[in-house]
Amino acid sequence: MIKLRQLIALSIVTAAPILWGCSSDDDDAPISDVSVNLNANKTSQYREAGRLEIPKLRGGVTNLFLVKTVSTFGVNFCIEWDIAKKSQRWTAFRWDSSNSGGYVKREDNFIEDTDIPAAYRTTYDNYRGSGYTRGHMCASADRWNSLEANRQTFLYSNMQPQLYDFNCGIWEKLEEKVRSWNINAFRDTLYVVKGGTIDHSSDIIETTSTGLLVPKYFFMAILCKNKSTTNGGYKAIGFYMEHREDYADEKNLTPYIKSIDQLEQLTGIDFFCNLPDMYERDVEASVVPTAWGFK
Repeated sequence: MIKLRQLIALSIVTAAPILWGCSSDDDDAPISDVSVNLNANKTSQYREAGRLEIPKLRGGVTNLFLVKTVSTFGVNFCIEWDIAKKSQRWTAFRWDSSNSGGYVKREDNFIEDTDIPAAYRTTYDNYRGSGYTRGHMCASADRWNSLEANRQTFLYSNMQPQLYDFNCGIWEKLEEKVRSWNINAFRDTLYVVKGGTIDHSSDIIETTSTGLLVPKYFFMAILCKNKSTTNGGYKAIGFYMEHREDYADEKNLTPYIKSIDQLEQLTGIDFFCNLPDMYERDVEASVVPTAWGFK
């Protein structure tokens, strides 16, 4: 058990590298005057917290907000990390024309995240002999346009323990489906959040002898901005699936579709909180599968 005094000290020690790692990416700023937004993240401490892909930050001394940047396009992805549980709560990133396309060689060089104090990060030793694979949240194939960006996807902070047949089965199919939307004809920008459930004992399969907390469910939340005049051009879709191996039909993703409101109820996470309320209410309330290529 981590004592509160220790966590307060930790938050002071780790504030500098996280705070001062901010980029100049400010492309979401203009939407702030569209409507009052009662649940938006505060940006006085973390400027990147105002980006559209970032869920409502849990905050507190047990949660770190990690911002990973690259020289080619700025913010690569962001992570909320629970130091008490040594687990990623979510990884959030975006696609647009500036960070899509290309194909760089996957190096498979898994690395520890030094932005997390050593006592609270996961390492190779946690996965070795655990029976679980290192499941990327921002996948290697999600960042093929830049070697620097691709290398960052191999940070252990961007991993969740996944059963092999789940990771290389239905989860991979879902990732491929989401990547198929990353084309100019479909989006101006895609905002993506991926993670596993870690907050309640009923949402956790086990804690392994090697120290890994294994989520019972995995989720994705996707927001699309395009040139449509409906709801400001925004639409959203969510997915929620049990972490198990026996998916007989790995190609049928329709049963796992959720509205963002439904996904928020299941996970306890407030997705796309930075979207102005006049859009957020309608966009998150329902989902139209045909608008995403589902029958």
